[in-house]
Parts: sequence; C-alpha cells; structure tokens
Amino acid sequence: MDASKALNEAIIEGKMSETPGITQAALDGGVEPAVLMNEVLIPAMQTVGERFERQEYFVPEVLVSARAMQASLAILRPLLAASGVEAVASIAMGTVKGDVHEIGKNIVCMVLEGAGFEVTDLGVDVPPATFVAAASGVDFIGMSSLMTTSRDVMGETIRALEEAGLRAKVKVVVGGAAVTPEFARMVGSDAYARDANEAVRILTEMA
Repeated sequence: MDASKALNEAIIEGKMSETPGITQAALDGGVEPAVLMNEVLIPAMQTVGERFERQEYFVPEVLVSARAMQASLAILRPLLAASGVEAVASIAMGTVKGDVHEIGKNIVCMVLEGAGFEVTDLGVDVPPATFVAAASGVDFIGMSSLMTTSRDVMGETIRALEEAGLRAKVKVVVGGAAVTPEFARMVGSDAYARDANEAVRILTEMA
C-alpha cells in the first residue's frame, strides 16, 4: 500500500500513533504537502463525517480520527505555510461564557483545521468581549453551547459585535446541543451547524 492510501486509512481508523510516520514517509516519497492536505486529509475527514451521519461512527470515533489527522497536520502545517498555501478561511471558535463543555467544540475545531481552515480555539467559558477581540482578525466567529442557561450569551456576543462595528465584517455560526435552527435565527447568527461535518460544509460554502 502506498503511503498516501495508508495515511488516509490511518486517519479514518484513528491511528494517531501511526500517522506522523506515514505522513513523513509520503513526504519523503515525493508527495507534496498540499496534495496530502487536499487529497488525503480532507477526504479522510469527509469519510469520517459521512460515517458519523450514517451513525456508523459516534463522537469517540470522530474524536480519535480528528486527533490522528491533527498528528499528521502538525508535520504538514509548517510546510504548507512555507509553500504559500492559503487557508480556506479563518475562524475563531469558542464555547460561550457559562459553559465549560469542550468535546464538541474541540471536534469542530480539529475537523475544520483538517478541512483547510485556519482555526483559533478560544477555549471554554468565553465572554463576549473575547469573541469581539478575536473578530477583527478572522472571517468567522463560531460559538458553541450545550446548556440552555448559557446559550443567551450568543445573542449578547452578536450585539457586542454590532456595537463594536464588526458585525458586517465577520460571519457568525452557532451550534451545540442547546441550540436549534430557530434559536440561531432568533439571535441573528448567519448560520447554524448541527455537527462538525455540517460546519465544514456550511463554512466552505460561505467562505
């Protein structure tokens, strides 16, 4: 099996300990970093997302695949930057203030990075001011909430972006267990994403 195919399978199967070595073998064999990114990593994570949608994979499987992809990307990232490959778009992502859940947010961040986005992870319990501070340097703001007691912070953040004069310059995408499409529209977001796979699809279309 050639290294590119082996890398694709290792990511899909979540073999994080193997992906760095396979990635390096592919590079040593003459495969360009951009080719590995566009023809191996991104398709692998698309396959993972499709399996998740078909309920063949669940959150643990998606997480280990995303970590395997990250192990490969750690090698590719400086090479991609040196060769001038530009990110699809940039996003600052965080779980809103009052909520410290991070697994879903982490998966979205990792899958987006694997899809070619430049991702800034703002962490959890993120107040509106932090999102506003990050907004001037990115194309998207992503907010997650798993608790109905914290999801109203999404609306507060969007209002803070408006007050700072940044709302027209950045698109806002929201998601998480506490969020519905109706709530997303009510608070004035640009889009709602149900899961990481949908986030990639929506953000790629909007980029």
